[in-house]
Amino acid sequence: MMAPGLNELKKEYAGRLEVEFIDTLRNPGAKGQYDAPFCATQSFIDASGKELFRHVGFYAKPDILAKWKELGVDLEAPAASREAPKSAAQPKTGGG
Repeated sequence: MMAPGLNELKKEYAGRLEVEFIDTLRNPGAKGQYDAPFCATQSFIDASGKELFRHVGFYAKPDILAKWKELGVDLEAPAASREAPKSAAQPKTGGG
């Protein structure tokens, strides 16, 4: 269910936001590797690799963007004036 929104984020915010989609149905070892025992786990990670927020369950595109804003990341600012997160909503999900 989240795949379409994540794909949109990946395209629309290329160069400003890194979106990784890990399908744990196809890659069950990722559940332990990323400490994501449940389908649809999103990790918000800053440029240094620190996890800032984690959500379990469906998280819509507008909610993801709002969370980044709440965390102080301005995705609308020009690239030169902000430090983009290394990895954004890093979904660890088992399906679409």
